[in-house]
Amino acid sequence: MKFNLKKYRIGYSLLILTIMVSSCKKDLVEKDKGNFVKSNYFTTSTQARTFVNGIYQKLYLFQNGDAYGESPFITLELFAGHATSLGQSVNNGNVIKQITDAVNPGFEDVWSNSYNAISNANIALANIPGIANFADADKKKLLGEVYFLRAFFYYHLVRLYGDVPLITAPVTITSPDLYPSRAATSAVYDQIISDLKAAEASGMAETDATGKVSLGAVRTLLASVYLTTAGYPLQKTANYALAAQEVLPVLSDYTLFDKYDYLHDNAHKNQGELIFQSNYLVGVATNAIPQLTVPFNLLVGAYGDHLGAMIPTNEFVASYEAGDLRTVERQFYFSSYPSYKDGSTIIFGEHALYKYFHLESAAASGQSDENWTFLRLPEAQLIYAEATNEVSGPTQAAYDQVNKIRTRAKLAPLSGLTKDQFRIAIWKERYHELAYEDKAYFDMQRTHMAYVVNSNTFGDPTTTKTEQNIQFKPQYYLWPIPQREISTNSKLTQNTGW
Repeated sequence: MKFNLKKYRIGYSLLILTIMVSSCKKDLVEKDKGNFVKSNYFTTSTQARTFVNGIYQKLYLFQNGDAYGESPFITLELFAGHATSLGQSVNNGNVIKQITDAVNPGFEDVWSNSYNAISNANIALANIPGIANFADADKKKLLGEVYFLRAFFYYHLVRLYGDVPLITAPVTITSPDLYPSRAATSAVYDQIISDLKAAEASGMAETDATGKVSLGAVRTLLASVYLTTAGYPLQKTANYALAAQEVLPVLSDYTLFDKYDYLHDNAHKNQGELIFQSNYLVGVATNAIPQLTVPFNLLVGAYGDHLGAMIPTNEFVASYEAGDLRTVERQFYFSSYPSYKDGSTIIFGEHALYKYFHLESAAASGQSDENWTFLRLPEAQLIYAEATNEVSGPTQAAYDQVNKIRTRAKLAPLSGLTKDQFRIAIWKERYHELAYEDKAYFDMQRTHMAYVVNSNTFGDPTTTKTEQNIQFKPQYYLWPIPQREISTNSKLTQNTGW
């Protein structure tokens, strides 16, 4: 059964444990569903593992798509202003034009699904410690995964919506958190950092090739949190040093691929530079990532839909340095491909995202089990370089990390820059290496600067225009609280401008 979480307010979604459990475990004997959690479920380590696996499933919310080409990972990029949407979605068009409103279903999807994941994380953290016959070390590692996942979802919520309800314990029908108020952004970040420190101390492995949380993922996410809190809105600049310190071990635990193809194929999932991914498998869980990012209505693969929902602007692709390998055909982008129908070459007329083109599904069933990457080594390298530069200016160690990325792209190494010049160089590298990976909008939030591709500079988003000739509205630094949530919870207030 497929549940439509759009129908439920936050208070109710915090209670739907049985939905999550039934989706991830079918062979459980339930004698008393009314007392399911307390007396029947958290009694063995296997049950605990299965329940936590169910929390991972909520990561799928970011890649979910529909026939109109709407998906959270698309929306985040459209807010950044460097993509067009060629499909049928009115909501996507409204985001690009900055005329969307609080009833946009994407805002509600991210909110409700994130809080559902947090609800189940709270249940896991409350019940797993009491399980007998569960080795303490293994139990601690599993709890570490849960702390990471709760922090992960809160990190997205606080960046997207600002002050959000902060709920860290299971909610009952009589709980005051059934209709929660918004907590200060600083308090939410404090909880995120606390959770990630707990995960860091859990004894989990440095890396993990099975798709579970690793120490590398914890450190990279925490470093990202420190980098973000050093910028707007908190501006805790002391956190730059913490970001550099936190991410340093990651730099030696992972290795860059020697081919960009490995970023989006099946053979290299959870390996090499891929620190944390949302994992898919045909027959278990599939996604629409390729369908959403191939050109509109051009049959370049065995997909039922070719939606063109996120297409890079030609201006952005042209902003790369001359000779950058990432802009060579079928590296990060492609502009032609053989027709799936007859093999003739199709010329797109624009650049599409080859970094999300899934050869396995395009050539066969059209069922994509491409993983979505949340964290990879280049981001860790650039966090280290940026944070180090803010603390002490350019250092050789910081140059080394950026130049590893540039060397792979066949670009000359950076050297001899001032602190301000190096900062801009790092920001550009973030835009070009992490392009369309849901990083640009968050960078705009924390720096209050946007990449102006036509002049190859950075400027205030509210006084410069995107490639679509749209000027960023200050209210768009945050998403609106979903209107349905405000309508059902009088304690919630709306963000400025919405």
